[in-house]
Amino acid sequence: MRLEIDSDVCTGHGRCYTFAPSLIDADDEGFPVLLVADVPADRVQDARVAASSCPEGAIKLVEA
Repeated sequence: MRLEIDSDVCTGHGRCYTFAPSLIDADDEGFPVLLVADVPADRVQDARVAASSCPEGAIKLVEA
């Protein structure tokens, strides 16, 4: 699975990196930055929570 961030849609709520800090970090302005695009099997649940927590739907989890 891969994580993707649509930076045109993201408004920087920060829920994604709060729920998945091993996969997503924040830049200096509070917007998400992927630490890992290809999600390890043991982090898939964290990636799902991060994606589902985004109010704008800017975080996507895509089958690779």
